[in-house]
Amino acid sequence: MEGSPTEGRTVEVGGPHPYTVHVGAGLLSQIRVKERQVALMHAEDLPGEYVKEVEAGLQPVVTVRVPARDACKTLDVYANVLSHLAQVNLPRDGAVIGLGGGAVTDLAGFVAASYLRGVAFYTLPTTLLGMVDAAVGGKTGVNLPEGKNLVGAFWPPQAVWCDTDTLASLPPAVFREGAAEAFKHGLIVDPTLLTRVLDPEFRPGGALLESTLADAIAVKAAVVTRDLTEQGERAFLNFGHTLAHALEGVTHQGIAHGEAVGYGMHYAAILSCQMGGADLTGHTRKFLNWQQPTPLPALKFDEVTAYMNRDKKADSDGVRFVLLRDVAQPYLTRVPDDVLRRSFGEWLGQIQTR
Repeated sequence: MEGSPTEGRTVEVGGPHPYTVHVGAGLLSQIRVKERQVALMHAEDLPGEYVKEVEAGLQPVVTVRVPARDACKTLDVYANVLSHLAQVNLPRDGAVIGLGGGAVTDLAGFVAASYLRGVAFYTLPTTLLGMVDAAVGGKTGVNLPEGKNLVGAFWPPQAVWCDTDTLASLPPAVFREGAAEAFKHGLIVDPTLLTRVLDPEFRPGGALLESTLADAIAVKAAVVTRDLTEQGERAFLNFGHTLAHALEGVTHQGIAHGEAVGYGMHYAAILSCQMGGADLTGHTRKFLNWQQPTPLPALKFDEVTAYMNRDKKADSDGVRFVLLRDVAQPYLTRVPDDVLRRSFGEWLGQIQTR
């Protein structure tokens, strides 16, 4: 199989378009694909040695640099990349490869899904957030001024390579940002992750890095295998994301996604308790104390709820929230406005005094 590494762990994603996620050290130099012509897309701030390592093995017909983080997830950047691929005449049997964080792989996947009505797609995530979340599951897309990920397509990759060596180049705050999605997987499915993610050995080069990362990825892999297009349980992966996306919107992307998810999980834990579930706020407060997210600006409920109402889990009857009856017992429900407002006030008071 092309791209099979010599060491590390693998996670299988099933469904109509199965693929393998490879997790281990030194994988960038081992990547090979069956397509002869590939376009390599990466963020402009990605360390140059990663780009050169991948280029040496794949010899892309074009390497496309895009803005870093969510600045690349716009319709303008998307259109420019498509034009670039057309200019170099990337063929239908070619491939698009996304190298970098989750924003770049989201964009690369959407480009692959729509260029020539669909070409092969591979992801090479270089951040913890990208490895645990964005690279797995086939969700691709870009943002609109009105909200996150409102334009996109389901387009599963052919394979994913998570080279854990790339995590050593991340600032500690960026690594902790990405840990939010792994901690979320502990809350909704695998309780062992709640302690393993916060263990000092879950770090670049740490003894728990590879196994914890692979197990966190396995949670998402199992869910998307059963529900690729979010007709049911895949929505549970959005625990904490309704407020998180609203915080990103109201701050104009002034807060990183993983930090917004950390805040959002705590709000969802408060809502869960208010709606009759177990009190899990001890877990989410502990995570926030460990993550140390960027302080938020002054927030007003009505301003934030305007963004929450555009959440992609909303339907014609309004927004729905992923809540927890207890650890590993998620459900999807509507929450009365008075509970949302009261819980927002409680959440705001707690994060301001954290």
